[in-house]
Amino acid sequence: MRTVGSVIRRRNEEARGALIGYLPVGFPTLDESVEAAVALVEHGVDVLELGLPYSDPVMDGPVIQAATQRALQNGFRLADGFEAVRRITERTDAPVLIMTYWNPVVQYGVDRFADDLAAAGGAGLITPDLIPDEAADWIAASERTGLDRVFLAAPTSTDARIAQAVDASRGFVYAVSTMGITGARSDVDHAARTLVSRLADAGSPASCVGLGISTAAQVSEVLEYADGAIVGSALVKALADGGVAAAGDLAAELARGTQPE
Repeated sequence: MRTVGSVIRRRNEEARGALIGYLPVGFPTLDESVEAAVALVEHGVDVLELGLPYSDPVMDGPVIQAATQRALQNGFRLADGFEAVRRITERTDAPVLIMTYWNPVVQYGVDRFADDLAAAGGAGLITPDLIPDEAADWIAASERTGLDRVFLAAPTSTDARIAQAVDASRGFVYAVSTMGITGARSDVDHAARTLVSRLADAGSPASCVGLGISTAAQVSEVLEYADGAIVGSALVKALADGGVAAAGDLAAELARGTQPE
């Protein structure tokens, strides 16, 4: 399986950059979430971000919250996340990152989680509520298993916090483009440009921008200065409204934003 970093580098060499697509595991059902993830890759998504449904998703907007709540109501279990990763990586070589809040990992066991994710073919974790200076257990487990670890940086992050995120991340740093929760917006915050520049100055090997991206034009705009564009709520809404086919169609449309002019 290709690594996240190698895919992002390749897509910046042959196109404008990488497209990263988010979907929650288990929505609308486990089987459909797997089919939708595969469809995203087949229609131009370069890296998959699979969210683990969680009972207190403080960073997620209403579209993703509704989807994850439905998955939980349908009986989602943490083991379903590993099963989804395994089934997806059997059908595609796109890297699959898990996005998860930290508490489920601690409850499962950090080393056990890392081992099971690696065994399933996963590429690593995005941990939105874990800061690097509290991540010693995860850093050790990911070093041992070779998993990527993606930490977040925001426009309000201090220079010290940005340096920590850059030093601790492997794969890319997740640049949060706007302050607040996830959800499509009509304009991607210009603060993202400054944030990506600060990350580059700190030595980040790659920066990918998320929160608020929902159109091919916005993907193209973000890839003028970032290495990757992350789309979540728009894809989840397409899946909710029109099923797997609609999610795939939107992925194809978004992927147009990665093409050279």
